[in-house]
Amino acid sequence: MKDGTTNVLIVGVGGQGVLLASEMLCQVARAMGLDTKKSEVHGMSQRGGVVTSHVRFGKKVHSPLIEEGAADVILAFEVAEGLRWVHYLKPGGTIIVNEQKIFPPIITTGKFSYPEKVEDTIKARVPKTTTIDAYEIGKKLGNTKLVNTILLGVLSNDLDLEESKWLQVIEKMAPKGTGEINKQAFIEGRAAK
Repeated sequence: MKDGTTNVLIVGVGGQGVLLASEMLCQVARAMGLDTKKSEVHGMSQRGGVVTSHVRFGKKVHSPLIEEGAADVILAFEVAEGLRWVHYLKPGGTIIVNEQKIFPPIITTGKFSYPEKVEDTIKARVPKTTTIDAYEIGKKLGNTKLVNTILLGVLSNDLDLEESKWLQVIEKMAPKGTGEINKQAFIEGRAAK
């Protein structure tokens, strides 16, 4: 944490809840009295394209962007996206990878293929790798849209932010009528690591 600033890069594809998760993280950090900055890229997100969110928080944060090689944690909602962005992780940093594979439409053309042994490649490059099947946990909870709060639960173990603040923010920001199940998903994610 350079200068007391924590850098979290959240990556995935459109429709996975990356943007909501990054906003929840910002709100939790703010609830702890920290300065936060966030930058998002979601160009073709509605068509399954790449979505990234840079989240920085600390006593005073001057820029929303994380430099290559400076992320304390990468939270990857999709495994190949984790590999694509691993160069942003600082030495000794942590990567949390959802094992879910989402094949982009271009794969069906036969011109490109999905990378093989992605988890093994990530683990070889990053000693502090956590893999989790958040999609399967969501399925067991009865809603696969809970992947983002499950992954936030896993992430919360690596951040110095109070669990009670997470639960308050999730209750407030979860889609109407889903606060309790989202808090349960967060707790399941926290326990999974």
